[in-house]
Order: sequence, then C-alpha cells, then structure tokens
Amino acid sequence: MAQRRYPRTARLDEVILEVLADELERLDDPRLDLVTLTGVDVSSELSHATVWFVARHDEAAASVALAAAAPRLRGILGRSVRMKQTPRLDFRPDPAIVAGARVEELLREGGRRHDVMEDE
Repeated sequence: MAQRRYPRTARLDEVILEVLADELERLDDPRLDLVTLTGVDVSSELSHATVWFVARHDEAAASVALAAAAPRLRGILGRSVRMKQTPRLDFRPDPAIVAGARVEELLREGGRRHDVMEDE
C-alpha cells in the first residue's frame, strides 16, 4: 500500500479551509467583505478546529462576525465533509501575517537607515 503524502489531519485542514472559504464568500455580512481565511488546525481528536484569518479593515468586527457565523459554517462543514464528528470552529486572527508585516517594516526601515548612513 502506498504511503500517503500528508497525515490525515493535514489533509482535513486543507479540505475544511476550502469549504469554509467558499462559504465565507456566500455570507451576506459586510464585516466579512475583506476577510481571508489563511489556515486551519484541526485537533488530533477532530473535536476542535482553529481557523486563522486576516481582516483587511476591522479585525474586531470580523472576529465578532465570524463567531456569529460559526454555527452556520459548522453545519455546512458537517454536510460537506464526511467525518465522524464535525469540529467546533474557533476563529482567530493569523499572527503570522502580522509578524510578516512587522518584518517587512523593519527591513524597509533598515534599508532607509542604510541609505542615510551612506549619504553622510
């Protein structure tokens, strides 16, 4: 039997992300207009899924809207993906995006400082 490339939870993370992202586009909530789901981490027992997101405008409003939409999204997930149990969804802002933006900012600042030092 061929060995699978990804563990089951990693494959499930990808499927859940795809289903939720598709459904997020269908939700009629202006607070979610510029929200992007960036990843999913399903617990090993499959009872809980952390869904990471980025909000281009109001992160707090997006968090509230996603929490309100979680029961509906969980129901759609349960109908779309064959699993023994549908995980509880917990939406959280993606810290990797914030950290990446900070690194970019520091690199730009470092480049400007370097330019100033060369001019002196």
